[in-house]
Formats: sequence, structure tokens, C-alpha cells
Amino acid sequence: MSVRGLLRDEQFGFRRKHSTPLYLARLVERVFRNFDERRLTGVVFLDVAKAFDTVWVHGLLYKLTVLNFPSYLVKTISSYLKGWTFEASFQTATSTSRCMRAVIAQGGIILPLLFSLYVNDMPSPSRHVELALYADETAVIASPRQSTLLVKYLEAYLSDLGRWLSECRIAINVSKGSAMLFVKIGRRIPKRRAVQLFGEPIEWVDDTRYLGVNLDKRLT
Repeated sequence: MSVRGLLRDEQFGFRRKHSTPLYLARLVERVFRNFDERRLTGVVFLDVAKAFDTVWVHGLLYKLTVLNFPSYLVKTISSYLKGWTFEASFQTATSTSRCMRAVIAQGGIILPLLFSLYVNDMPSPSRHVELALYADETAVIASPRQSTLLVKYLEAYLSDLGRWLSECRIAINVSKGSAMLFVKIGRRIPKRRAVQLFGEPIEWVDDTRYLGVNLDKRLT
């Protein structure tokens, strides 16, 4: 399946020249550039709840059609994704078989690509904010000069993102999300309130582990 030119540049993972190291390098390079330009860097790290297991199949097929995928290919993907069932067993008892309404089972070759296509129409940020996407990991980055604008920029985008998530039936583990303010050594760390998504706070942390790498607020 060729998707050349379809996926947005911010979307990393499972793509040629868009590897995990390049994704992390892009984020780190942005932070250091802001250090040199005397800008703050606020990043909200979001975690999609059971991303592959909860994709709305009908929504995915609709998006593939909008992207002008050939009808035979959409039908083939539809036949593969639909009709999944599950059962629950405990000791000697087994439940009846039930249909799974939303699933992209993990393990298939094209499944990560299908998820990338499903989230490809995520809202584009304003000039104050940028995105770094890696499959089900999303980083929202704001780079203001004034600390008073940091939360404002982040929440303005998260508000748009929240509406899109609801429309696409994508759940976010807000409680598992985190926000980091990267500030150059020697510069005072300003006070700021928690960023909110769906009315829930995303707390600021001093360090976090992201895609296997430990990050701290001074980027040491």
C-alpha cells in the first residue's frame, strides 16, 4: 500500500525516514533552538487509550474513501477488519461469542499504517503550536516568549483536539498525560497553572520517560 504524500510530515513511526530517533531528535532540536532564542518550550504528552483496539472501523473506512483509496482496496480492508469476535473464559465457563465494534488488532503489517491514516486529519495547529506524532503518542509543543501565553496556546489547541477526538471516538488517558516546561539552565522557571483537556488537569512534571528516553526540564 503506497501512501506517499498522504501522511503529514509530523507523523513519525512505521515510515521511511521517520524513525523513532528522528522523532526524538526533532523534539530535542526544537527545545535547544528555543533555548537560543530565549523562548520557553511547553510540551503536553498525550497517551491514546488502547489505540489500536478502539479504532472506529466505519470511521476509518470513510476516511480511506475521502483519501481516494480505490474502492476494491477499501472493501478488502473492510472485510479484514469487520467480523472480529471475542469470548471470555473463567475456569470451566465460557461466554457467548460477541462482535467487536471497534478494533485494529495489533500484529498485522498494515495495521500501524491504518492507524496513522485514521489520525492523519488531526487538527492542524496555529503558528504558536506544533505537533510531533508517533503512532498513538502525541506531543503538543508551544514555544512562546512570555510565560503568560504558554498555557493559553496549549489549551487553545487542546480544545480543538478535544472536539476532534470526540468526533473520531478516540479516548485519551488524560490522567496518564503529562506536561513539561523546558527552561535553559540559569533561567528562572515561571509559575503556571495546570493545562486542561476535557476539564481534567494535566499536571506539570520535572521529568518523564518518553519513547524510552528520560527527559528532564533542563534537558540535561
